[in-house]
Amino acid sequence: MSQHNIEEEIEEIVGGEFEREPVPQSKLKSWKSFLGMYAGEHAAGTEFMIGPLFLTAGVSAFDLIFGLLLGNLLAVLSWRFLTAKIAVENRLTLYYQLEKICGKKLVIGYNLANGILFCFLAGAMITVSATAVGIPFDMEMPKLTDTTPNGMTWVIIVVIVGAVISLVASKGYDTVSKAANWMSPVIVLAFLACGIVALNQLGVKSFEDFWNIWGEGSEPFPGQIKYTFWHVCIWSWFANAAMHVGMSDLSVFRFAKKESSGWTTAAGMYVGHYMAWIAAALLYAVYLKSPEAQAFLSNGEAPPVAPGPLANNAIGIFGIIAVVLAGWTTANPTIYRAGLAFQAIMPKVSTFWVTIIAGTVATIAGLFPAFAMKLLGFVALYGFILAPFGAIIVFEHFFHKQAGIVKNYAEMANLKFNKSVFLAWAISFGLFYFISLQFDVFLSFVTLPAWLLCGVLFLVFSKSFQKKTI
Repeated sequence: MSQHNIEEEIEEIVGGEFEREPVPQSKLKSWKSFLGMYAGEHAAGTEFMIGPLFLTAGVSAFDLIFGLLLGNLLAVLSWRFLTAKIAVENRLTLYYQLEKICGKKLVIGYNLANGILFCFLAGAMITVSATAVGIPFDMEMPKLTDTTPNGMTWVIIVVIVGAVISLVASKGYDTVSKAANWMSPVIVLAFLACGIVALNQLGVKSFEDFWNIWGEGSEPFPGQIKYTFWHVCIWSWFANAAMHVGMSDLSVFRFAKKESSGWTTAAGMYVGHYMAWIAAALLYAVYLKSPEAQAFLSNGEAPPVAPGPLANNAIGIFGIIAVVLAGWTTANPTIYRAGLAFQAIMPKVSTFWVTIIAGTVATIAGLFPAFAMKLLGFVALYGFILAPFGAIIVFEHFFHKQAGIVKNYAEMANLKFNKSVFLAWAISFGLFYFISLQFDVFLSFVTLPAWLLCGVLFLVFSKSFQKKTI
């Protein structure tokens, strides 16, 4: 991924000089500008956690390999035919598009939720980096079931890692981009090397040997739920729900010359969310054969999922460096984006200080291993909360004429708070979250129904509440 591509990513994501106006033709980018960005962004710190966590859920070989194939394809299709299409036709950022539909006050609530969730995700990545930094200090690694800090060494390392990441993020995206330019190819190479070494350590000589690593699956580890084909497929589809069906990447693809640039997301899905997840799972499969892991299992405990030691076991110091960089390259832009979300709420506070605030929240979250160890559940919740806002944009864009409603009603009627949007989101979120809790339904299974209901309710409420003349 070249420096030029990363700078484009920065401009696209944060809005740049076209934050409140359509992108002009002279600034449009070809599909090549997006290819490296997606390949680099989706082979990062989260991948070191997600791959092993699939193993803790007892997946079978078929469920993992083909569930990921289909789920990632559905994600690519969502980016291509929803996000990229709307982005190219409107060429507006997510935030400005929402403001036109929802009103400024309602967008503040969205920004607050977005910023906090970004901080928690960044905190999980600080945890990932800390597991590598702690190796030379013989630090006790957090267990899969840990929720609170396990010692002072852990606290000190997390605080130091979080402080460094926050300070770099506060310097602005130019600094972040220069580092990411060097780190992304190294991380992708590290995942590939880890997978190859792990296969050798597992004694894999044929495809049958590879298949037998997962075989018919197993019982999930203590505290985990059993993942089937559909768990893997639907979860991987909605792992980036906020970005595609949630429309966050409108801010990216508004710079695309053609909506076909949406196909470039396949680079991220099949390099990061396929190769990297499986490679990370292989690292954990090696560890599970160790006497230490077997001792945990014989005691009825889940063996730790600590990316640092796993990568170190495979490729030594290069693995440690790769885990530090992977967590770093995910946490850094995530903290910066969280700062921008907070700045939209506190416009008088400088970018430096809102980023420091976001970094502080992320570092505090990083002290608690639960955010990383429960990453599968957290990512599902993140998408479930934010995705329905994307349905508002999608349903208005495609169906406003058929429904007989005014497009961008908040802007046209000078509304600060569009109650049609809030009611549609609150009812769909509340209903399906209740169903998930009450009937123990996997949260990702209700993300699509909640998204669809939110879009339909928005049209119904808009038809009812909008004034006939503006």
